[in-house]
Amino acid sequence: MTAIQAEGSGATTDTVTDTSTGTETGAVHGYHHQKDEHLKRLRRIEGQIRGLQRLVDEDVYCIDILTQVSASTKALQSFALQLLEEHLRHCVADAALKGGGEIDAKVEEATKAIARLLRT
Repeated sequence: MTAIQAEGSGATTDTVTDTSTGTETGAVHGYHHQKDEHLKRLRRIEGQIRGLQRLVDEDVYCIDILTQVSASTKALQSFALQLLEEHLRHCVADAALKGGGEIDAKVEEATKAIARLLRT
């Protein structure tokens, strides 16, 4: 178990690595400081998805539905890019400061995440 300091708070958080996923639990993540904004954004995206359900239920013209699908997709992509940026600025940068093999692991992790985003 390792402890990391929450940025600007002076508090430490114990972290435990989940061996099945390789992720830290109980850690302060890069999105932590904008968590409320992210949740608000995700609720807005959730509303867009519910709107899509309503459009289908109301038998709206398919091209109009596809336009809304595109808007929802772009909103999710934008959210993903913001989260990726925060991961790079916080998690990868922190690993770079610590040095050692941790930076290689974080860069590989980020590269795989980018590859997943590009496949969508």
